[in-house]
Amino acid sequence: LSPQEHGLDFQRLLDASAYKETFRQDMIHWGEEKRRDDPGFFCRAAVEGAVQPVWVVSDTRRLSDVEWFRDVYGDVVQTVRVVAAEETRKRRNWVFVTGVDDAESECGLDQGVAFDWVITNDGDELALGEQLETLLQSLHRSL
Repeated sequence: LSPQEHGLDFQRLLDASAYKETFRQDMIHWGEEKRRDDPGFFCRAAVEGAVQPVWVVSDTRRLSDVEWFRDVYGDVVQTVRVVAAEETRKRRNWVFVTGVDDAESECGLDQGVAFDWVITNDGDELALGEQLETLLQSLHRSL
Protein backbone atom coordinates (compact mmCIF):
# COMPACT_ATOMS: atom_id res chain seq x y z
CA LEU A 1 0.00 0.00 0.00
CA SER A 2 1.99 3.00 -1.21
CA PRO A 3 0.58 6.49 -0.67
CA GLN A 4 1.05 7.33 -4.34
CA GLU A 5 -0.65 4.17 -5.59
CA HIS A 6 -3.65 4.50 -3.26
CA GLY A 7 -4.28 8.25 -2.91
CA LEU A 8 -3.33 8.44 0.77
CA ASP A 9 -2.39 11.67 2.56
CA PHE A 10 1.39 11.33 2.83
CA GLN A 11 1.76 14.02 5.54
CA ARG A 12 -0.82 12.34 7.76
CA LEU A 13 1.04 9.03 7.40
CA LEU A 14 4.14 10.66 8.94
CA ASP A 15 2.55 11.42 12.30
CA ALA A 16 1.31 9.13 15.06
CA SER A 17 -2.36 9.61 14.22
CA ALA A 18 -5.21 7.12 13.98
CA TYR A 19 -5.12 7.81 10.22
CA LYS A 20 -1.65 6.22 10.01
CA GLU A 21 -2.66 3.29 12.21
CA THR A 22 -5.63 2.57 9.91
CA PHE A 23 -3.24 1.85 7.04
CA ARG A 24 -0.15 0.69 8.95
CA GLN A 25 -0.53 -3.07 8.48
CA ASP A 26 -1.35 -2.63 4.77
CA MET A 27 1.76 -0.46 4.34
CA ILE A 28 3.90 -3.08 6.08
CA HIS A 29 2.49 -5.79 3.83
CA TRP A 30 3.16 -3.68 0.70
CA GLY A 31 6.73 -3.05 1.85
CA GLU A 32 7.31 -6.75 2.50
CA GLU A 33 6.17 -7.59 -1.03
CA LYS A 34 8.56 -4.99 -2.48
CA ARG A 35 11.46 -6.37 -0.40
CA ARG A 36 10.66 -9.94 -1.38
CA ASP A 37 10.87 -8.96 -5.06
CA ASP A 38 13.94 -6.73 -4.60
CA PRO A 39 15.71 -6.54 -1.18
CA GLY A 40 17.53 -3.33 -2.18
CA PHE A 41 14.41 -1.48 -3.43
CA PHE A 42 14.09 0.97 -0.53
CA CYS A 43 17.84 1.32 0.05
CA ARG A 44 18.45 2.41 -3.54
CA ALA A 45 15.54 4.84 -3.30
CA ALA A 46 17.06 6.36 -0.14
CA VAL A 47 20.39 7.15 -1.78
CA GLU A 48 19.20 8.00 -5.30
CA GLY A 49 20.82 11.27 -6.36
CA ALA A 50 22.67 11.79 -3.06
CA VAL A 51 26.09 13.39 -3.48
CA GLN A 52 26.83 14.71 0.01
CA PRO A 53 29.96 13.38 1.76
CA VAL A 54 27.86 12.28 4.76
CA TRP A 55 24.34 10.88 4.57
CA VAL A 56 22.00 10.05 7.37
CA VAL A 57 19.68 7.28 6.32
CA SER A 58 17.10 7.08 9.05
CA ASP A 59 14.60 4.40 9.83
CA THR A 60 16.26 1.33 8.39
CA ARG A 61 14.29 -1.54 9.83
CA ARG A 62 15.76 -4.84 8.69
CA LEU A 63 19.05 -6.66 8.73
CA SER A 64 18.90 -6.79 4.92
CA ASP A 65 18.93 -2.95 4.85
CA VAL A 66 22.07 -2.76 6.97
CA GLU A 67 23.70 -5.52 4.94
CA TRP A 68 22.87 -3.71 1.66
CA PHE A 69 24.53 -0.49 2.82
CA ARG A 70 27.57 -2.36 4.14
CA ASP A 71 27.88 -4.36 0.90
CA VAL A 72 27.59 -1.27 -1.30
CA TYR A 73 29.54 1.27 0.80
CA GLY A 74 31.80 -0.89 2.95
CA ASP A 75 33.64 0.40 5.98
CA VAL A 76 32.43 3.99 5.67
CA VAL A 77 29.01 2.91 6.92
CA GLN A 78 28.37 3.81 10.56
CA THR A 79 25.29 2.29 12.17
CA VAL A 80 23.50 4.21 14.90
CA ARG A 81 20.70 2.83 17.04
CA VAL A 82 18.56 5.20 19.08
CA VAL A 83 16.95 3.57 22.10
CA ALA A 84 14.49 4.63 24.76
CA ALA A 85 13.18 2.73 27.74
CA GLU A 86 9.69 1.28 27.42
CA GLU A 87 8.51 3.65 30.18
CA THR A 88 9.81 6.62 28.18
CA ARG A 89 8.10 5.38 25.04
CA LYS A 90 4.81 5.02 26.92
CA ARG A 91 5.14 8.60 28.22
CA ARG A 92 5.44 9.58 24.56
CA ASN A 93 2.07 7.87 23.94
CA TRP A 94 3.41 4.66 22.41
CA VAL A 95 1.10 1.69 22.89
CA PHE A 96 2.20 -1.82 21.93
CA VAL A 97 0.07 -3.36 19.16
CA THR A 98 0.38 -7.13 18.68
CA GLY A 99 1.05 -8.06 15.08
CA VAL A 100 2.54 -4.65 14.36
CA ASP A 101 5.07 -3.78 17.06
CA ASP A 102 6.40 -7.34 17.20
CA ALA A 103 6.72 -7.62 13.40
CA GLU A 104 10.03 -7.49 11.53
CA SER A 105 9.26 -3.95 10.38
CA GLU A 106 9.47 -2.82 14.01
CA CYS A 107 12.02 -5.15 15.61
CA GLY A 108 14.04 -6.60 12.72
CA LEU A 109 17.21 -4.97 14.04
CA ASP A 110 16.79 -6.01 17.66
CA GLN A 111 19.23 -8.88 17.03
CA GLY A 112 21.98 -9.64 14.54
CA VAL A 113 23.48 -6.15 14.21
CA ALA A 114 26.55 -4.89 16.00
CA PHE A 115 25.81 -1.16 16.00
CA ASP A 116 28.71 1.26 15.86
CA TRP A 117 26.82 3.69 18.08
CA VAL A 118 23.93 3.36 20.52
CA ILE A 119 22.29 6.64 21.52
CA THR A 120 19.91 6.75 24.48
CA ASN A 121 17.01 9.19 24.18
CA ASP A 122 15.07 9.00 27.43
CA GLY A 123 14.32 12.72 27.68
CA ASP A 124 17.58 13.96 29.24
CA GLU A 125 18.50 16.70 26.75
CA LEU A 126 21.99 17.20 28.17
CA ALA A 127 22.85 13.49 27.98
CA LEU A 128 21.42 13.25 24.47
CA GLY A 129 23.41 16.30 23.37
CA GLU A 130 26.64 14.86 24.77
CA GLN A 131 26.10 11.56 22.96
CA LEU A 132 25.33 13.30 19.67
CA GLU A 133 28.35 15.59 20.02
CA THR A 134 30.63 12.57 20.49
CA LEU A 135 29.12 10.95 17.39
CA LEU A 136 29.50 14.14 15.32
CA GLN A 137 33.13 14.59 16.40
CA SER A 138 33.89 11.05 15.35
CA LEU A 139 32.23 11.55 11.97
CA HIS A 140 34.15 14.79 11.41
CA ARG A 141 37.45 13.01 12.14
CA SER A 142 36.63 10.35 9.54
CA LEU A 143 35.98 12.84 6.72
